[in-house]
Amino acid sequence: MNTKISDSLFQRAQQRIPGGVNSPVRAFKSVGRNPVFIKKAQGAKLWDVDGNEYIDYVGSWGPMILGHAHPAILDAISKAAVDGTSFGAATDREVEMAELICTIMPSIQMVRMVNSGTEATMSAIRLARAYTGKEKIIKFEGCYHGHADSFLIKAGSGAMTLGVPDSPGVPASIAGATLTARFNDLSSVEKLFAEFPGQVAGIIVEPVVGNMGCIPPHKGFLEGLRKLCTLHNALFVIDEVMTGFRVALGGAQQLYGVTPDITTLGKIIGGGLPVGAYGGKKEIMQMVAPNGPMYQAGTLSGNPLAMEAGLTMLTMLKHDPSIYTMLETRSAGLESGIADIAQRFQLPLKQNRVGSMFTLFFTTETVKDYDTAKTSDTKLFGKYFNEMLNRGIYLAPSQFEAAFMSAVHTECDIDKTLTAAEESLKRVFGK
Repeated sequence: MNTKISDSLFQRAQQRIPGGVNSPVRAFKSVGRNPVFIKKAQGAKLWDVDGNEYIDYVGSWGPMILGHAHPAILDAISKAAVDGTSFGAATDREVEMAELICTIMPSIQMVRMVNSGTEATMSAIRLARAYTGKEKIIKFEGCYHGHADSFLIKAGSGAMTLGVPDSPGVPASIAGATLTARFNDLSSVEKLFAEFPGQVAGIIVEPVVGNMGCIPPHKGFLEGLRKLCTLHNALFVIDEVMTGFRVALGGAQQLYGVTPDITTLGKIIGGGLPVGAYGGKKEIMQMVAPNGPMYQAGTLSGNPLAMEAGLTMLTMLKHDPSIYTMLETRSAGLESGIADIAQRFQLPLKQNRVGSMFTLFFTTETVKDYDTAKTSDTKLFGKYFNEMLNRGIYLAPSQFEAAFMSAVHTECDIDKTLTAAEESLKRVFGK
């Protein structure tokens, strides 16, 4: 596999960009190699600057549910760009997007557009504090809600991969306002409410964790969190930046039948362009400026290109339920194929999957939370990643990330992936 141009670009990048990348996991540090630099994408495929072709299971970390460079979305962006790329003013597209989101997710009665998932989650917990008049927030070990100060306490995603779950630069006063519980363990949450009576503004959770690998909630866990929030007059914040419109049209809250007070969104609602949003019950959202005293603003919020791309994508998803049937079928087929390989060769592997989100863990433990995720052998994963990359399969360069299926992955793509997986796993385990 030739990576001469990528290697050269990485050398140049390291002189001007911290670590040579603009987001830590892109450095491929945990898989022991230089990153590949992507030049273009189409459908379920990527091509790097050296001309190598890959079947992509990252999908820009989730939003490319209809595949890369979808013609309808490109057309929507092109038409919107003719009218201007940014106004810093209100547009009709923002109104249409808000109406569509509220139609698809009934728990959202009002919604505010922002520019990233981090902005959305940061604003959501500020709103929870403003609405309740309390300061403490409960999050879960290994869940990643962006890089705002309040969330970099036992965080997932890149922080988990790099082994620095607590970031320098986070003031102790802010860290002290964030309480951590164990995912899938209601008793750990109950203990925090008991230890800090009347002080918890809310709980924020990834309903299906994607940032310590894909980890589904145990039966009753999300429902239990909802009940605890109601009991203690705290707000229930579901972070659907990754799961929204991905695990079901109405997100994880539809899939599991729970109703949050606030929902955070991102990724898919921009059709692949930078975007985020937070929304919820009307009486809560009325706290947001200019209606209320909780201040939050953004010059590029509701960017017309992102709104047009997102409207096109969400409308397609809303009107074609067969997309989700196909995603389930393709994802289940890949999962079954990997399971067959693991069984035939007696390999120490575990898989988790929810819809079109999935992760292969290099461990014999059932992965249900941060501690069990950390039992994974990251060195073996690194070897597997490199073997798969050399065979044209592009996975997330970290054991602790979810993979994603798109609606344009074909049976042929899956067959090629399974062939590559069998060859790669046999080399990794010396079979």
